Amino acid sequence: MAANQAQNPGAPACAVGVNEDYKKHAISLFVSNKPGVLIRIALVFAKRGYNIESLVVSPAREIAYSRMIITASGDTKTLEQILKQLNKLVDVISAKDHTGEVVVERELGLIKVRGTAQQRTEILQIAHAFECKVVDLTDNAILLQLTGEPYLLDSLEKMMNNYEVIEFIRTGKVIVSRGDEIT
Repeated sequence: MAANQAQNPGAPACAVGVNEDYKKHAISLFVSNKPGVLIRIALVFAKRGYNIESLVVSPAREIAYSRMIITASGDTKTLEQILKQLNKLVDVISAKDHTGEVVVERELGLIKVRGTAQQRTEILQIAHAFECKVVDLTDNAILLQLTGEPYLLDSLEKMMNNYEVIEFIRTGKVIVSRGDEIT
């Protein structure tokens, strides 16, 4: 169990005998922009025991379609079955796993931290190092915005855990394939 976490620190502790192919996957979907599509997609994941960790939905350039980016953790074999099922759904134009591909990925995070006057100075120094934008500043709290690769948000959260984090809200990861390939 500890060896599994040492190899994959983002993976939860697993019992002995659990598939070692457990990893975080980034799945992009191009779907019809219709009511009920999201629930049908979520049910495919739920039926296979896959938990959706983040979900970003946005309109595509064509108004009749939407793009979805789903981040979920699990084994690759089960994900392959999920992708086959998703691609069979009428309203899914395409579904693809981008795990292991070189993609551009970004996430937005808003973190609100409480601190004394001296701590606020330290917090602002950390924020400057991460190139955060100060969104709100009061006598009691600082609200910071960071946009970047998900590991940067993880690092910022770890640094801010030395202070009193009031809340930390993340949008979920968005990805785009590099070059002229369509995500």
